[in-house]
Amino acid sequence: MIDLSGQTALVTGASRGIGAAIAHALVDAGAEVPGIGTSIEQNPPAGITARNCDLSDRDQISDLLEVLADTQVDILVNNAGIIRRAPVAKYDIDDWDAVRAVNLDAPFILSQALGSRMVERGHGRIINIASVLSQQGGIMVPSYAVIKAALANLTRSFANEWAISGVNLNAIAPGYVATANTAALQSAPEREAQLMARIPIGRWLRPEEIAAPVVFLASPMASAVHGTILNVDGGWCAR
Repeated sequence: MIDLSGQTALVTGASRGIGAAIAHALVDAGAEVPGIGTSIEQNPPAGITARNCDLSDRDQISDLLEVLADTQVDILVNNAGIIRRAPVAKYDIDDWDAVRAVNLDAPFILSQALGSRMVERGHGRIINIASVLSQQGGIMVPSYAVIKAALANLTRSFANEWAISGVNLNAIAPGYVATANTAALQSAPEREAQLMARIPIGRWLRPEEIAAPVVFLASPMASAVHGTILNVDGGWCAR
C-alpha cells in the first residue's frame, strides 16, 4: 500500500471525471487534497478541500497562488483540461486560445511557481495529465492534440532541469475515458464503434484507472521515474 500521509496534493479539475477520481485516490492514500475547479465549491467531492479557480484567467491563478503562499504543496497534479471540436479548416482561434490557456498555460504557471518551492526543499512530485493525442493528431481536435503534445514536452523540459533537485516531473497519457469530455464520442454510435474496435481491451477506460498510476507517480516508489509519459490507454497506442 502507498502511504502519502502528511503530504499535500493539489489537484486541478477535481470536481468531476478523472480529476475527482485522482483526488479521491490521493485522499485514500493519506494525502491532504485541495481540489481546484471552476465551480467545485458548489458541489465539493467528499474529503476534498475545495476552492474555485478559473484556470483560463491568469488573475485567478495569481490569486490562487497567493492563497497557497503558506501551504507546502508536495504533489501537484495538473489535470484540468477542456476540449473544443471542429474541422481544422473551420477551427475558431478563440477556441484555440481557450484550450491553450487551460491545458498548457495554467500547468506551466502552476508548475513553475509551486515547483520552484519543491526545488528549494529538494523534494516534490508534479504529474501532468496529457493524452494519447500527445502522440497522434486526432480528428477534429487540432488545438487539443497540439497542446497536449506540448504538455508532454513541457513535462520533459521541467524534468531535465529539476530531476537533479529531487523533483519528479512525469505525465499520464490517458486513452479514451468515459467522462464528460468524451460525451460527444460516446453518443455517436458509429464513431464509438470505430474507437472500441481499435482499443485492445475493447471498452472505455474508467477514471479510477487513470488515478491509480497517478498515486504511484506521487509516491516514493517512483523516485527514479523522471520525464516519463506513461500511456494508460487500454493498449490504444500499441495497435
